[in-house]
Amino acid sequence: MMNHGNDHTTIWGTLSGTALGIAATISSFDIVKTIILGAIGATVSFGVSLLWNKVANFFKQQSKN
Repeated sequence: MMNHGNDHTTIWGTLSGTALGIAATISSFDIVKTIILGAIGATVSFGVSLLWNKVANFFKQQSKN
């Protein structure tokens, strides 16, 4: 009878093999493109948040008057 204790080598082997297989198919251009698009998205999101904050403050000031 086999003892299935805390030996996680099969799980780690499967996960690392999957990760390496995925990493081998992704080109460095795709990684750079993803980083650039993420930075653009974060910048646009921050700018829109600032814009809506100014709009909200404007309407708050209008309602006080």
